[in-house]
Amino acid sequence: MYRFSPSSLFILAFLVGCLSLESSAAAESANPAKAQRFSVKTPLSSIQAGAARIDVTADAQSVVQIIQDFGNYGKLTDKFEKARVVGRSGTDIDVYLQVPILKGAAKIWAVLRFAPIRNSNGEQVLAGHMLKGNVERLDAKWTVRPLGAQQSHVELELLIVPKLPVPGSLVTRETAYAADKAVTGVRDRAEHR
Repeated sequence: MYRFSPSSLFILAFLVGCLSLESSAAAESANPAKAQRFSVKTPLSSIQAGAARIDVTADAQSVVQIIQDFGNYGKLTDKFEKARVVGRSGTDIDVYLQVPILKGAAKIWAVLRFAPIRNSNGEQVLAGHMLKGNVERLDAKWTVRPLGAQQSHVELELLIVPKLPVPGSLVTRETAYAADKAVTGVRDRAEHR
């Protein structure tokens, strides 16, 4: 009788979870009010970052305040199961994030260091890079662009590189789904303030 190793079971569960996310994602993408998911090539990994963007009926500064409210990331989406500020280094902020995957069967965790918001070509960018965690790499980059006095555009790129051999396309789909939930949560919070 063949016995599966724990890592083989993890990979199998990851693949099944991603396939179920893909079918629900196809149904959601038909609504124009939903976030648009996409992928981004990065020089940091052969795995592409998963990303999402959405327009928000709120001023850019309100959106920036929400994305800088690290302790309340759990209110944006259930994809951030735990989020808390765990330290500071000068003007940088260290944030612990825990993200359930595979319908809660496993958890990704990392401490990300977020540098202060920087302005770039009329956009405000907030980027965080992993200091430590149970994956090879986890990076997050928020971008907020004003579209008018009470209209903004927000994007989130998430790059996760697992330690186990998992097809990059599946990781990208899962991170795009998580980014979708996060930008949608930002929109909902900003528009209900």
